[in-house]
Amino acid sequence: MKILFYATKNYDQKSFDPVLTRFPDVKIDYIEHEMEPMTAEFAKGYDAVCVFVSANVGRKTLEVLADNGVKIVLLRCAGFNNVDIEAAKELGITVMRVPAYSPEAVAELAMGLALCVNRRLYKAYNKVRENDYSLKNLRGVNMRGKTAGIVGTGKIGAYMAEECRGFGMKVIAYDMYENPNLKDFVTYVSMDELLAQSDLISLHCPLTDDTYHMINIESIKKMKDGVILVNTSRGALISTNDLIEGIRMRKFLGVGLDVYEEETGNVYEDRSDDIMEHSVTSRLLSFPNVMITSHQGFYTMEALEAIAETTIQNALDAKEGLHTGNEVK
Repeated sequence: MKILFYATKNYDQKSFDPVLTRFPDVKIDYIEHEMEPMTAEFAKGYDAVCVFVSANVGRKTLEVLADNGVKIVLLRCAGFNNVDIEAAKELGITVMRVPAYSPEAVAELAMGLALCVNRRLYKAYNKVRENDYSLKNLRGVNMRGKTAGIVGTGKIGAYMAEECRGFGMKVIAYDMYENPNLKDFVTYVSMDELLAQSDLISLHCPLTDDTYHMINIESIKKMKDGVILVNTSRGALISTNDLIEGIRMRKFLGVGLDVYEEETGNVYEDRSDDIMEHSVTSRLLSFPNVMITSHQGFYTMEALEAIAETTIQNALDAKEGLHTGNEVK
């Protein structure tokens, strides 16, 4: 089986090649180009393509893949909002994803972001490097005894709930489908109740029509003053312009983002020499209580290995027509 691997980074090949030795019938060719209609032509002669969440897997791209005989799209990620699922069905292309590679990795980063923005660790680090040992603008709050609001209690949200419990926080949650494994220490509430009661709000839900811009100026106004907001799921869960307005209203103690709306052109690229004149990301970074990371929630050794193994197994399962639950429907 031949797979063309798009948008390859150094760590991708380092994590996939060792796993590949256990699958002698699978061959992967790596290219740096991102998936889009034009580069989809490169996949002629391959059984499958492997792409990340930043790829363009819209109808036009899928039509090019189908014309070139590609039958399988392998997403090396959990999210699939970049895929035209209906077009894939029409064209007979199977789309597979990695629904749970290392939920602990993402949850741990979410808690890390919450702690960093609370205690301004990014500012403290830079101050001390410049021999400034003053405590100006570094005051935070105790997490113990505060209320954590978890939006989405799938595997990642569940681990985040456990971490918050470990910090001695009261944990409340909102989800359309309650997780029975959390009932011992999590109280499910309405979204409005969660917004009003939480000192920390952490987002762990997929991007759908219902969740698009779920954090907007109206929901921000319902939050406590001095709330910490963390998003490690999908950037468009938050309306960036409304978030900026909320920050200017001094609603937030801190905001920690591993994902954000403008990230598509930035993810895993070095843009340090670029002049980003109209960047909303730059506007966010101008605030002293905002910390943005590089969509790195998945980036641990364990998660990368799990992504590689599941992706390759997905390819073989899809070729055999097996239904494993990893199909995107």
